Amino acid sequence: MTELLFALFIFTLAAFVGFEVITKVPPTLHTPLMSGSNAISGITIIGSLLITGRVESPLLTVLGVAAVTCAMINVVGGFLVTDRMLRMFRPQQREGRDGRAH
Repeated sequence: MTELLFALFIFTLAAFVGFEVITKVPPTLHTPLMSGSNAISGITIIGSLLITGRVESPLLTVLGVAAVTCAMINVVGGFLVTDRMLRMFRPQQREGRDGRAH
């Protein structure tokens, strides 16, 4: 029971610290930091899969599934934002008189 309370405490503390850190980041820095956090989220996915794989209690399994879900949302969102950011730097294609891109 003590391990369960400790795990729940760490999970709650990490959620609050993460929220506070993210809300302090200015919008201009959010996109580069989000694309850089994909590697960290990959490590988080591995850790949360390890927690989910342990069948000690149903609560730990639920918390592990929640951690996997949140980390996957972060990874996918980071890749989508990175792709959008990189598309902003591609040269614009000009249309000719016939309406086709050149």
